[in-house]
Amino acid sequence: MKNKFLKGVFYIYAMSLLIACTPKSEEPLAPVVDTIQIKKEIQAKENEFAATYNARELKNIGYYAEDATTFRQNKPPLVGKAAIVAFLKDDINTFSKSNKISFTTNEIYVSDGGDQVVEIGYYKVVDAANTAINTGNYMSLFVKKDGKYFCLRDMSVSDIPIE
Repeated sequence: MKNKFLKGVFYIYAMSLLIACTPKSEEPLAPVVDTIQIKKEIQAKENEFAATYNARELKNIGYYAEDATTFRQNKPPLVGKAAIVAFLKDDINTFSKSNKISFTTNEIYVSDGGDQVVEIGYYKVVDAANTAINTGNYMSLFVKKDGKYFCLRDMSVSDIPIE
């Protein structure tokens, strides 16, 4: 009888140990997102966009997604990369050759997994004497496709009051 009792206790102990040591199935962890690196990537895209615009050569730098939409002040939205590029080509013709534009990424908000990034930034246009002639803020939504970020939506507002 004592032997059966000890076997029972041992059996319960062994089962408890087995259950306790069984690995639990957990949800996979979200990938670690390096926001500092992502901010550098977004700023690099903005720098390349400004350099291309300032050089007046709108080559394909991979800034806008094919299905991008951009919202400009006092104008209807531009839908699609082709419409945005056509607008930019016309805009360059009215942009003085001595003027330069720059963009500064102030903040980014990255989705879990890093496949979407909202950027809040500041832009400045200066003349040949480096005097600011237009400044403002912008917000852009980037999506990651094939390992690269593309602007899907953007909008900007000038700090200059409407006269």
